[in-house]
Amino acid sequence: MDYFKKIIKYAIPYKKYGYLNILFNILYALFSTLSFLVLMPLLQVIFNPEKAITITSKPVYQGIGKVMAYFKESMGYYIHQVAGEDKSKALMIVIALVIFTFFFKNIFNYLAMYFITFLRNGVLKDVRNDLYKKVVELPISYFSEKRKGDIMARIGTDVLEIQHSFLSILEMVIREPLTIIFTIVAMLMISLKLTIFVFIFIPISGFLISLVGKNLKKKSDRVQKEQGFFLSLIEETLGGLKIIKAFNAENTFTNKFKESTSRFFKFSNALLNRTNLASPTSEFLGITVIAILLYYGGNLVLIEKSLDGEDFIAYMGLAYNILTPAKAISKASYRVKKGNAAAERVLEILETDNPLKDVENAVELEAFNEQINFKNISFKYEDDYVLENFNLTVPKGKTVALVGQSGSGKSTLANLITRFYDVNKGEITIDNHNIKKVTKKSLRNLLGIVTQDAVLFHDSIASNIAFGKNASKEEIINAAKIANAHDFIVDLPNGYDTNIGDSGNKLSGGQKQRISIARAVLKNPPIMILDEATSALDTESEKAVQIALEKMMENRTSIVIAHRLSTIQKADKIIVMQKGKIVEQGNHKELIAKNGVYYNLVNMQSLEG
Repeated sequence: MDYFKKIIKYAIPYKKYGYLNILFNILYALFSTLSFLVLMPLLQVIFNPEKAITITSKPVYQGIGKVMAYFKESMGYYIHQVAGEDKSKALMIVIALVIFTFFFKNIFNYLAMYFITFLRNGVLKDVRNDLYKKVVELPISYFSEKRKGDIMARIGTDVLEIQHSFLSILEMVIREPLTIIFTIVAMLMISLKLTIFVFIFIPISGFLISLVGKNLKKKSDRVQKEQGFFLSLIEETLGGLKIIKAFNAENTFTNKFKESTSRFFKFSNALLNRTNLASPTSEFLGITVIAILLYYGGNLVLIEKSLDGEDFIAYMGLAYNILTPAKAISKASYRVKKGNAAAERVLEILETDNPLKDVENAVELEAFNEQINFKNISFKYEDDYVLENFNLTVPKGKTVALVGQSGSGKSTLANLITRFYDVNKGEITIDNHNIKKVTKKSLRNLLGIVTQDAVLFHDSIASNIAFGKNASKEEIINAAKIANAHDFIVDLPNGYDTNIGDSGNKLSGGQKQRISIARAVLKNPPIMILDEATSALDTESEKAVQIALEKMMENRTSIVIAHRLSTIQKADKIIVMQKGKIVEQGNHKELIAKNGVYYNLVNMQSLEG
């Protein structure tokens, strides 16, 4: 229940629906009991009409011990007042009364379910929204060890399981217990002996039912984790379909998926079979109690004659009326155990602390005026430092290029200045403001980024360029022209309204990259970060993209991470890195003249070319 105490806060905005649900559940429970009590005058009119319609004087209440006799006599009195000695009319009145109580019982049942629907779906919506918001806010490092499919399963099926369990708890706490309480009160008024007899067997039944629910949370957790695994496998398959086909790995992935679904089959069978056992177990035990009651109550009617036949039949109806809510509580308790496992997985994300959240009184950076400083920074992803005691200054309006072998720490610097990660030691400052003390939003407003892999979305070209900005068509076209993208865009079937498919797969690599450059141009940030923006392109595409990049970098501060050295020869300063440290720096001519590491890198690429 600890997890649901944390989930319950999501119901607060919808509490009015909860109160209405409680109100109509109380009325439902009351009329559920009354619907059986009014059977007594009906049965009396049918089997003992002389007694039923001959009560001419208004009965007097003689205390709680004789409340049921008072109820029956009152019903007889009012029936006589309306029907007189007419047995047929008396029967019609009692039947109308039965219909009336059953009608309102079902009306109140519907209204209780009607209002709880708004609460359930409201909780579902808000939990999903918070989960999605948290997923978007959490640092990239959080997802390096998480499967995407598992995250999807938590937002999808786990939240849905919480929704179902949430309803079950409300039923268990309000509706079903009240039905049982009202029913037991009525049973006590009819026969104290029989009701005491019932209570001897209820604890025994409850204990046997609880045995069925053991280990249900553990079984449910296994099912949900396996579901997350095969959803991840689907996501990986769709993302890497070309490679899978190219390497004839279809069977490998198919077998992986079959193994996962087989485990899911096994775990689901164990869970569902245990859950399904709850209903027949509780029903069988309930019927066993009813059978014992029939024997004992029959003796009270036929032998001891301490109970009227019509009272006994109504009593048996009430006893059976306990079975339905008891079964519902039994099912609800199993659902709660399943929901507990789901809530645990959902809250694991919601309660994850975000180490990159804005500090209190964080500064809003309005503009970039002077320089970027990397001051004695050190950083590690896991155990070993990728950057150690690294220092660099990037003045406003200058282009600084970072070159070096893979793993030298170039891309790490881009991840640090954008605060996708935070430095372990030292500080990064913009205009002498430590970026840890600056709001992430204002920091990223100053930055534009173009990565090696152009990240595009399943939408139109115009929407991808205007991404995150409310731009006019004219602004979008101007940005596309600067990015050398306008000419190929207008040749597409629907021009700027062409949908580019999942991840932009309808476009070539060079076209995708120019769209992402147009997006960065439209944002018009004072600082541009280019993370190997041309390394995945062919020579012809590279030239088109390089022209676009040079246009974009005009009058802008740029940090260029480059693999192809031909693209950074015009940089104001080139930083040559090895194992997280600067080994050389200067412009292209100065570094060539040094005949050192940079010179060797240029020669190697010339030979490769």
